[in-house]
Amino acid sequence: MIGLLQRVSEARVVVDGVVVGEIGVGLLVLIGVERGDGERQAERLLERLLGYRVFADVEGKMNLSVRDINGGLLLVPQFTLAADTGKGMRPSFTPAAPPDQGRRLFGYLLDQARQQYAPVATGQFGAHMQVSLVNDGPVTFWLQAAPNTVRYGN
Repeated sequence: MIGLLQRVSEARVVVDGVVVGEIGVGLLVLIGVERGDGERQAERLLERLLGYRVFADVEGKMNLSVRDINGGLLLVPQFTLAADTGKGMRPSFTPAAPPDQGRRLFGYLLDQARQQYAPVATGQFGAHMQVSLVNDGPVTFWLQAAPNTVRYGN
């Protein structure tokens, strides 16, 4: 499972002219689900998203997490993150999870996030979304919890 996180001053998702999710200061995270991903990958990715230290402390160092600052978390499903772009001029989506699996695992991630943290907002799975954001920094990180790399206790 892939999370492309961006530290934002604000972000929102619009579907058919309606705002379906928005936050102020916090993290906008684009989520890609790959074949072979499961609940363990979702849990590990969420653990990292909530604890990843990308916000400045009083000394200006990135030492604070979204939890530490009580920031917003906006999770947006993005199928294209799982593309294979290694050759040619057109992406292959073979690595991406089938839509039913992607929807289920994104829903699981969202449910777990809402149980563990607030505020949590979301985009809409399978919809054509307009995502707008003010990237603060810019600060952007690619996090991945791959099926063969999930370890607990490390």
